[in-house]
Amino acid sequence: MTNREAQIFQWITENPMISQEELAAKAGIARSSAAVHISNLMKKGYILGKGYVTNGPSYCMVIGGANIDIGGTPDGELIDEDSNPGRTMQSLGGVGRNVAHNLRLLGVGVKFITAIGDDAYAQKIIENCTELGIDIADALKTAKADTSTYLYISDAKGDMKLAVSDMRIYENLTPDFIAPKMEQLNRARMVILDTNIPAETIALICEKCKAPVFADPVSTKKAEKLLPVLDKLYVATPNKLEAEVLSGISITDRDSLERAADIILEKGVKNVFITMGKAGVYCASDEEQFMMNGLGGELVNATGAGDAFMAGVSLGFMKHMGIRQMAKLGLAAASLTIEADQTINPQLCIPAVAQRAKMEL
Repeated sequence: MTNREAQIFQWITENPMISQEELAAKAGIARSSAAVHISNLMKKGYILGKGYVTNGPSYCMVIGGANIDIGGTPDGELIDEDSNPGRTMQSLGGVGRNVAHNLRLLGVGVKFITAIGDDAYAQKIIENCTELGIDIADALKTAKADTSTYLYISDAKGDMKLAVSDMRIYENLTPDFIAPKMEQLNRARMVILDTNIPAETIALICEKCKAPVFADPVSTKKAEKLLPVLDKLYVATPNKLEAEVLSGISITDRDSLERAADIILEKGVKNVFITMGKAGVYCASDEEQFMMNGLGGELVNATGAGDAFMAGVSLGFMKHMGIRQMAKLGLAAASLTIEADQTINPQLCIPAVAQRAKMEL
């Protein structure tokens, strides 16, 4: 499938009743050219017949955390063991939810499995997912646990000084809960999981799921959950510290970075993206390994850059792209995200990512 065919296939998947004239207008090409691309897609088996019945899944399944983040920042110097005048704020978070949010901004259909309680925070998550068009019909809803919360206190500069996370609710995302939903996972174009869910559930998904599995290690401690299933992962997106856990070696220079990537590949991961902050990302597969520099962006808030990177990489995969194009889209999404003061940049969209990546989408 060519890039243009992948683009047209994506539009047809999103709207099977779209006309050739509408496709031509969106692509900026003649209607006759659109007809040729459609004919090629039919010959290749991506489109099955009239009405543009497509062969293959059109959504991404995300499994992971959905939090309410509660933060406090003092007006002046933070004083220990005292009440500090300042401001507090609430926002939606969680790695899985953030990735799902970014994917929707990029036009990807998303089904999201998470765990939420029977409380006001859960209602906020439900309302937000509904507004974004994220399907959470398969999420666990329980009155036996509180919706996950992340409570933090920053200093006057905005640097986090102390935090407490309550994510016990994800213990309810057991293999027994996920097993009946395996058909939905298998129908997905891809499955993205974060390591907030139990290790035994991760093992079940990686063992039974037929769709390619993408994994975000989340943290050095939670990254350990991926060690037994690395040979089942299509994509892993660790940062430097998480890559040290997955590889078992310390990354101190370019040589050790390359060796860490080699080890993770040897353990079975098909595509490895080791994110290195503003330095960019080290990418590795069986075919090639390379360092791709960051795409800039004025740093306002680095929180959420990793989630956006995963969304960009996933968009590239959904569009049938290779590792280089996937990495470039991930970096473009991340660089746009750090320019916003929120974890999610509401201005994230395909045209903005395409412009930043200097790619045609």
